[in-house]
Formats: sequence, C-alpha cells, structure tokens
Amino acid sequence: MSIRTSLLNGTLGFGTAPLGNMFRNIPEDEALQTVDSAWQQGVRYFDTAPFYGAGLAELRLGEVLSKYKRDDYVLSTKVGRLILDEVETGNRDFGEKGGLFEFGRPNKIRYDYSESGTLKSLEDSMKRLKVDRIDFVWVHDIAQDFHGDAWLKEYELARTGAFRALSKLLDEGVIKGWGLGVNRVEPIELTLGLEEAKPNGMLLAGRYSLLDHEVALQRLMPAALAKGVDIVVGGPYSSGVLAGGAHFEYQKASPEILARVARIRALAQRYEIPIKAAALQFVLAHPATAAVIPGASKPERIAEDVAALKAPIPAEFWRAMREEALVSPLAPLPIDNE
Repeated sequence: MSIRTSLLNGTLGFGTAPLGNMFRNIPEDEALQTVDSAWQQGVRYFDTAPFYGAGLAELRLGEVLSKYKRDDYVLSTKVGRLILDEVETGNRDFGEKGGLFEFGRPNKIRYDYSESGTLKSLEDSMKRLKVDRIDFVWVHDIAQDFHGDAWLKEYELARTGAFRALSKLLDEGVIKGWGLGVNRVEPIELTLGLEEAKPNGMLLAGRYSLLDHEVALQRLMPAALAKGVDIVVGGPYSSGVLAGGAHFEYQKASPEILARVARIRALAQRYEIPIKAAALQFVLAHPATAAVIPGASKPERIAEDVAALKAPIPAEFWRAMREEALVSPLAPLPIDNE
C-alpha cells in the first residue's frame, strides 16, 4: 500500500515538530488546540517523531487523537532515536540544528538505528501516542546535517538494522509503509539504489520548496517516480521564512534568502494571492509528491493552510515566477497540465 492510496482526506497533512516546542515554549493548551483545529479543518494525516521535544510532540498529539477512532486518521512517526528516562543536564548537540528543541522535555536522547532500537522506539512512540499501530515509519535524520562526516557509518547501521526491521513489519502487515525522514537528498538517493531495501515512501523536509528545489528536482524526484516511491514533502515554508517567520534551514534567514522571499511576496501581492498558497501548490504540482505536511503551533495557522491549498492562483503568477527565475524552468507548475 502506498502513502498516496492511504490518505483519507486529501493531500494536506500536519507536521508536528512545532508541538515539540521548536524555537519557543508553547503553552500546553495552545498546542492541544492546534491539533484540535487541524482535525476540525479536516486534516487526517499527522506526522510526528520522538525527536520533537524529546517525546513532547507525540504526547500532545496522542492526547488529542485519543478522542477519535484510530481508523479515521493516518499516522506516521520516526525511528533512530530513543528517548531515555534520564534527564539531560548539559547542552544538547543537534549538529547543524543547534538548540532546535531547547524548550522541549529535558530527557536524554540517544541515537539507535539498530533493529532492536527500531522496535523499542516504535513501542515507546505508540505508548506516547496512545495507539496500537503506526501507519508509516520514517528512519530519521541519517544524514550529514546531524551526523557530519560520520553519516555513512550511521547509514550503514540503519541499513542493516532499521531497514530490515521495517521491511519485515511491512511484509507482516504491521505497518503500511516505511522510508527515510531526512533534510538531505543524498540518503534517499542511496536508499532508492539499494536492491534489498524496498521502501514505499520518503519524507523529504525542506529540499522541495519554492526556495530550494533544484537538487531534488534534478536527482531525487525523477528517481522516486521511476521506483514508484511516494514523496511526502515537509517544510514547505522553509522553516517558516515563507510564512512570515525569520528562520530558514532552522537558522536565522540570511539577507539573500530574505531578499528572495521579498521578491516572491511582491509577486504574490501583485496577483493578490497568499504566499502560503504559492508554497503549497508548488510542492503538490510535482507528480512524485503524495502529500505536504506544513507545521503549525497556533490554531489559526491550520485554517490558513487549508485555505491556501484551495486558493485560486492565476496562471500569470506562475509564468511570472518562471520569467523572473524564482522557480526552476524544469519545475512542474500547477498550470502545466491545463
């Protein structure tokens, strides 16, 4: 079963990284109301991970989803890290990501891409989420941005551990699918080339957006299409900078990025469309994309996302984006099939 055929109510999902107190300390009631808002707006695909606030996002998501029937939504989480009962006393090392979840739970986090670690991670996630099963599982962050030059060593541990464990769970019908959940193209390319691993989906965050799509467009998306592997796109707003935030790639956006965003925003204003609409509809125009999962930490943001997905965008806007070199000339656009 593919991600595409598993979606229950459209291609818009909800990415819960912000619910792990990413960048700020979100009040509990605000976080729970955000999940409630997603449900009320018709969202039925939720993606989370143990990493998000050391289990905080899973706990919050599970609290709300426990009110609904398990068959009424699709759920994905990630493996590769175990959340320990011990408390972290020093600063966490998140590679390039710095203090991404400094406001999350203080529990220690340990990388573990082994088969046993994978099964333990899923068991722990299901407890936090208050569910008896996970639909899709992503092997999380086996890439340069978290492991530096040692990423291939970690990848090999995952290949002989997590990949085999998840392939077995898929064969047994315990899960509906698995793949990688990463912020880099290279690990997905490597996995698509393996003979023994047969993932049926990939979660790619930040690498297919209005601000960054050239590499994925040329190398990854065609390979995924050829293999019949669905792509879930995370980070369509590029860490928030396309939605009015100040971050790109989990860091403060550079003047160059801010200038590019300003040009896109000016075009959007000229054609009287929300910039969020351009960001989401661009991502979904690629035939390899099965779903897009923007994150949110405020209830009103969900309504904005739903409206953005449905907002009519004049063909002239997309032509202007191409003419001004704000998107690759090779990138599929919503007007291409008209």
